[in-house]
Amino acid sequence: MSTSIPVLICDDSAFARKQMVRALSEWNVGITEASNGLEALEAIRAGKGHLLFLDLNMPILDGYQVLERIRAQDLQTLVVVVSGDVQSEARARVLELGALGFINKPIDAKILRDALAEYGLAEELEPVVENSSDTTTAGDAATLEELYQELSNVAMGRAGALLSKLLGVFMQLPVPRVRTNTADDIVTLLEQLRIESDTSATLCQGFIGPGISGEALLIFDRNSLEDMVRLMGEDEELSQALQHEMLLDVANVLVSAYLGELGRQIDVSFSQGTPVILGRHYHLPDWDTLSRWKRTLTIEVGYKIEGFDINCNLLLLFTDDSIGALSERTRYL
Repeated sequence: MSTSIPVLICDDSAFARKQMVRALSEWNVGITEASNGLEALEAIRAGKGHLLFLDLNMPILDGYQVLERIRAQDLQTLVVVVSGDVQSEARARVLELGALGFINKPIDAKILRDALAEYGLAEELEPVVENSSDTTTAGDAATLEELYQELSNVAMGRAGALLSKLLGVFMQLPVPRVRTNTADDIVTLLEQLRIESDTSATLCQGFIGPGISGEALLIFDRNSLEDMVRLMGEDEELSQALQHEMLLDVANVLVSAYLGELGRQIDVSFSQGTPVILGRHYHLPDWDTLSRWKRTLTIEVGYKIEGFDINCNLLLLFTDDSIGALSERTRYL
């Protein structure tokens, strides 16, 4: 058998790298992993990235910056982007920057095989008779936080794409944050939201599925609301009625799209309550309720709109009772 092809997998998600390693197991490749763009560039310079599978949303250097540096420094590598950001503009931008192709997450062996054939790489990557031990360097079981991180990344991309299409803009998608918090942590967060209520607007929407429930918060600052009026071409002033209308519209897109995609990945159908504005007529669960949760799983996703001063944070709070059900749902992954 000929020498294996050096393949580089660059993704900040350890779980996503594990998925790609498994998908590549039928090919004669030598795999190197990088958790950010800077590590990827160093590996390419060292000759470890004849073929690079590149994520877009990463810390330190994101995928766009990696592609720009590959072009500027004339580094020799073939790049296939693998991302949960399914905006048509994201695909167009990476191809313009020199990427050979674009694969939507989540990845599996068939999706990868079809993509390699489409990009003319299937013949170059020879199949192996038996799986080689050096292609399973990331084969250890993923932690639950790693699983939630990658599930959230894919859901974030689908939700961002829907909002991008609705508003005709490009959404900038940072890395989601997944944490397990105590009730004290959540109470501190909610108290901060109440203190900042004069400078921000928070919308809340409850959700429930089989054994899973929680609250989704969508948080805007006031400057974002004013710029949202400009984006939507409204000539009238930012009245309370217009503010509420915009918040409800955006929430119905973002929260529904996010929970819908998250549920699709773990085979759960979520039902959602009516979105409401946090304020005089509605309040989040009080301390007595939260203290019974003991802990919560929180997923925080930030959305920015390019060219506008619009920032919003989507924060999902899963109840203590939900963590066990989520763990069972994700175990097969």
